[in-house]
Amino acid sequence: MSNTSTENLGCGITAYTDPDHRIGTDACLLAAFSAPRRIDTAVDLGTGCGVIPLLWFAGANPPRAAFAIELQPRAAELARRGAVHSGLEERLRIVEGDIRILPDALPRGGFDLVTCNPPYKPVGAGILSGSDSGKMARHETTCTLDDVCRAAGKLLRFGGRLCVCQLPERLPDLLCAMRTHRIEPKRLKFVQKDAHSPPWLVLCEGKLGSKPFLQVEAPLLLDGKSAGYGSEVAST
Repeated sequence: MSNTSTENLGCGITAYTDPDHRIGTDACLLAAFSAPRRIDTAVDLGTGCGVIPLLWFAGANPPRAAFAIELQPRAAELARRGAVHSGLEERLRIVEGDIRILPDALPRGGFDLVTCNPPYKPVGAGILSGSDSGKMARHETTCTLDDVCRAAGKLLRFGGRLCVCQLPERLPDLLCAMRTHRIEPKRLKFVQKDAHSPPWLVLCEGKLGSKPFLQVEAPLLLDGKSAGYGSEVAST
């Protein structure tokens, strides 16, 4: 694959990237925020190059098993190469498919954790990217917040968790979509550059079938530093 690079995530885990499918700070933060347990079966929706599940396995408490679904063939191949290079063929399964039409490879009601770093902009908001991959990553041309929450509602076991990152301006849309599909928002964390800056990202966790009670955690302050893959991410 031309223009392919590798990123060392630690603990023998490697991600493959290219100019269209790269590792973002938001994905790193979501990987840490979701904090899978060793007994969990987890799935990442719209995984791109697979950085979120790969970071799980680079962490201290990797899930028992993980799946990752991706619509774009090239991104799915990058994720698959990362899994193979990292020796995760038996524990991380990359599924090429559409979350709106869930493949049979993803067992309904079989997951303890679902994550998604979804497109941030609805169609008609902002300038569309010139590349197809950029449009799909940034705008809801192939995946909406409602699509994410509908898929999660089908995939999660009762009490299972959905963890999503999103722009603060779209938080009402996210909370409404969660509740529409019986996922009760339970935990919020805002991400800020520093104590004097408004949040630029929100991390949200909901549980399928849970009772209402929302905990707003102290914000994560990056202080202008790159989140990287280490201590700043772990602090979530």
